[in-house]
Amino acid sequence: MPKSISKNISQQLAHSWRVTHTLFTTYYAYMLEYRAELFIWMLSNVLPFILMGAWLKAAEAKEIALTSIEFIRYFLAVFIVRQFNIVWVIWDFENDLVSGQLSHRLLQPVAPFWHHFLGHLAERWARFPLLVGLVVLFFMIYPQSFWVPSFTNALAAIITVAIAFSLRFLIQYVFALFSFWTERASALEQFWFLLYIFLSGIIAPLDLFPPLMRDIVMFTPFPYMVYFPAAILIGKTVNIWQGILVMLGWMAIAFVTKQWLWQKGIKHYSGMGA
Repeated sequence: MPKSISKNISQQLAHSWRVTHTLFTTYYAYMLEYRAELFIWMLSNVLPFILMGAWLKAAEAKEIALTSIEFIRYFLAVFIVRQFNIVWVIWDFENDLVSGQLSHRLLQPVAPFWHHFLGHLAERWARFPLLVGLVVLFFMIYPQSFWVPSFTNALAAIITVAIAFSLRFLIQYVFALFSFWTERASALEQFWFLLYIFLSGIIAPLDLFPPLMRDIVMFTPFPYMVYFPAAILIGKTVNIWQGILVMLGWMAIAFVTKQWLWQKGIKHYSGMGA
């Protein structure tokens, strides 16, 4: 490779890193201003613990195969995973479009997508210490459920959680792009969220689903956003490579759709005089 090309690539990478670092630290500082609200948002996602209580009663009655400890660990893992894949980009994008902020972002050298993506990542980092505190409190309440994931499971869980967040972000961003044509694009997310709640493993572990239904659901993106990384975290036996391939496949579909909708939508947006 010629030195001039190699030098140009190095400069581009260094510039990209500086921009990414600047945006991340800016959004991180912004999120720290709302750390009290972050704590409240975390507490508002206690649905897994509410459902855990219901399933514990069923486990004590010997009505299902899973034990009480397995349920406690599973729903804690679900709570942890959900803290990393919460996405709200569709509401931010709608607001930018309605308020005219999108026009200002289009004048910047960084695509609006990356502003939202890095803003979400910064929020995860600001949320992390609070999450650790809540997990410690949980183990104080349920000491019998304490476990330490193996290094392999912990690493696989981190990777799959990162992919799950990226997948959910891309899918919601696709829905957000419909804001170019309708003011109620968030209605798509609300319908999607109903399917997400029931098929992602938040309501119940997919192990309790009928076998045929479970096999069909595993080819959709829903279980890989919560159930799959949660199962890995607590040491359940799952096909990690197959799961990652399915996730990457859905990410590719979402990315291509996003690019196509963005090109169509930005032309429509410009045509409206913005």
